[in-house]
Amino acid sequence: MEFNKKISGVAPSKSVTLLSKTKELQKTDPDIINLTGGEPDFPTPTPICDEVNRQLAAGNTHYSDSKGNEDLRIRIAQKLNEENHAPYTKDQILVTPGAKLAVYLAVRALINPGDEAIWLTPGWVSYPSIVEISGGVPVAVHLKYGEDYRITEEALEEAASERTKLLILNYPNNPTGRILRPADIEAVSAFLRNHPDVYVLSDEIYEKVIYDGNEAVSMASFPEFFERVIVVNGFSKCSAMTGWRIGYLACNSDLYRVVLKLFQHCMSCTSGFLQKGALAALDCASDTERMRQAYEKRRDLLVEGIREIPGVEFVSPGGAFYAWVRFDTDKSSGELCGDLLEKAKIAGVPGDAYGEEDAVCVRFSFAASEEDLKQMLINLKKYAQTELAAIPVK
Repeated sequence: MEFNKKISGVAPSKSVTLLSKTKELQKTDPDIINLTGGEPDFPTPTPICDEVNRQLAAGNTHYSDSKGNEDLRIRIAQKLNEENHAPYTKDQILVTPGAKLAVYLAVRALINPGDEAIWLTPGWVSYPSIVEISGGVPVAVHLKYGEDYRITEEALEEAASERTKLLILNYPNNPTGRILRPADIEAVSAFLRNHPDVYVLSDEIYEKVIYDGNEAVSMASFPEFFERVIVVNGFSKCSAMTGWRIGYLACNSDLYRVVLKLFQHCMSCTSGFLQKGALAALDCASDTERMRQAYEKRRDLLVEGIREIPGVEFVSPGGAFYAWVRFDTDKSSGELCGDLLEKAKIAGVPGDAYGEEDAVCVRFSFAASEEDLKQMLINLKKYAQTELAAIPVK
């Protein structure tokens, strides 16, 4: 039996696979520190859970509007207008079972066979796979570690062709934690002016996890590009609702009609009672801020701790909850992760999973307890003293 060639040929998600593998290993070795997953270690805020319990008790367990609960779409539109300066209406918003599905729906609805989509590396592991599954061609722009992953117009133009249909942006970035800076915005803006038919998929799932008084900027906030921007966001990271699978996308009305048809045929709708929980989450700003402050404290803990470890470098991220750590070693990032797991009891995700070609990096999530992070620093220091000192630097 020959199965779908596009899907059969795509590699499994390395981050999801490593998370599952590490959880299995922890059953027999509880000393392993699992820093692979991009999952808040906080419980979902109580008001959200209470609202869902009320909805279940009231019998809200049937089909919902395929677009999403109207009250929730109104609130999301209000949020996008007021916080992101992106003037979407409720009828341009689709509520989805998770932001990952929103990314797939947008790409699948936009891409025709052979169309190209530019993605920036290091970048989330699923972008190129989703493009491939949709019949498109992912084209990587390899941003450089030594340039702090700065976006340049030249790099974007080099990747572009007459088949380019989409540019995928993810800021704050998974895995590096970099934020969209003024120079990056200038480069992207110049590129979009030169290519008026190219859309932007702006994955903003980490927008609430941002540090040092910075602000997350959406390309949808610029009137000249607004019609070409697809915003994807959700509640997993900001409200500790990863297992709830509630996300959304916003786009222009023409594309929306195509996305909605695809969604209706493959999902029908998103769970009604869970959407009521998402509506409650929009009123939990204090809980989101409390979690953000905790992440910032953990980030600073790792910045200070890694600074004292020779052969290891961690540049403080502007957002998200990942430590993108560079190692002076002749090992590949995959080999290094295996070594760290075996000898230091630390589980991370190799940089090459995110398309990193410029340095040997590992992504460690600091959405973990301070106790685990402190032990990770102790283990990492011992590893560096015994292992990295003996390895010639590239």
